[in-house]
Amino acid sequence: MSDTSAAETAARDVPPLVLEHRVLRSLLGAWALAACSPEEAAAVDAHLGECAACAEEAPRLRAAVELLQRPDSLDLKPSLRTRVLADCLQRRPPRIPVPGWAAPYDAETARLDALLQDIGDAEWHAPVRLRWFAAGETASRRTTVAGAVAHLLVVDGLVAVALGLPDPLGEIPAAAPGPASRTEAYWRASHLPPTRAVRAPWRAQSHDIVRTASFTGGSAGGLPVSYGDWTLPLHDALLDRAFECWVHAEDIAEAVSYPYDPPAPGHLHRMIDLAARLLPEVLAARRRSAPAGPPPGGRRHLVAAGAPGRSLKLEIEGAGGGEWLIALDSPAAVGSAEHEVAHVVLDGVEFCRLAAGRVRPEEAAAGQTGDRDAIRDVLCATAGLSRL
Repeated sequence: MSDTSAAETAARDVPPLVLEHRVLRSLLGAWALAACSPEEAAAVDAHLGECAACAEEAPRLRAAVELLQRPDSLDLKPSLRTRVLADCLQRRPPRIPVPGWAAPYDAETARLDALLQDIGDAEWHAPVRLRWFAAGETASRRTTVAGAVAHLLVVDGLVAVALGLPDPLGEIPAAAPGPASRTEAYWRASHLPPTRAVRAPWRAQSHDIVRTASFTGGSAGGLPVSYGDWTLPLHDALLDRAFECWVHAEDIAEAVSYPYDPPAPGHLHRMIDLAARLLPEVLAARRRSAPAGPPPGGRRHLVAAGAPGRSLKLEIEGAGGGEWLIALDSPAAVGSAEHEVAHVVLDGVEFCRLAAGRVRPEEAAAGQTGDRDAIRDVLCATAGLSRL
């Protein structure tokens, strides 16, 4: 005879205890959980044949125990939301689609919002160091997770204002219209350090920006967005904002020990393309600000606007990769393979971190051939794209 059968036989042979009704009723919960002693279980079983009230209560308790001990997980699979949304969009396309040039901003703000949703109250005050590259040196500014989101809020506000939306600064005066001055003004005006309450206005503004851009049918892509000292068309400004959202999302994720992936390859390619298109103007600005002496990048070869000139081939590997010819001597010149004087190879994410000021030019893991001065100048110009 098995041990189980022996135990069951022993339980049947145990004489029931003689207990009062109130005691037996108090044992019903333990009986339903099979937590009674054999003597108590026998007493309850005998009582259920005699008491209608307890006999009615016992099955309900047993059913409740079965629900509490449900064997299947109630957690939804992580891929379910993506599959449901994809199926819905196939059946019914959005009435007002998001323009392709706004899609990276829409995606990066959504990814950051998902991260912010998962962090606790205390983590909003975790220290974050915002970094950038200026005047040949790494600069930084200490803030918190909430302060970093506030920074995104007020700089995204430049795009919001260009679209006719409210300025998140409101009546707060800024010393200059640029991103750094707006951020410092917002931080100074806060009587207390920013808290998780900043998430709601930041997310509402990002929704409004995407919605307003979508309502234009994509025709507003050329709308100028002023950053104070420079201007970008709206389609490039939203790429710039998507890039900064990703960069600061990584800062926040690092502060709260949370994994965070780079953007989708197609979106990453657009961000790299924007940086490559901005480099000739940044190179020209470096030359204008350089002290007397040989210009950065070596001797210039002036060419007519629209004509081919000395070029550096920028080859980006990995996700979002591609090839770009960077005009070295003038923003008005055209990059030319026939006039290539240098070749630089970089990983896509490494290039973006260089452009974000997270990697110093001399630390960039780059494959380099050709004119060393031109290579150094382009790497420094890439780091010079970063800012607070």
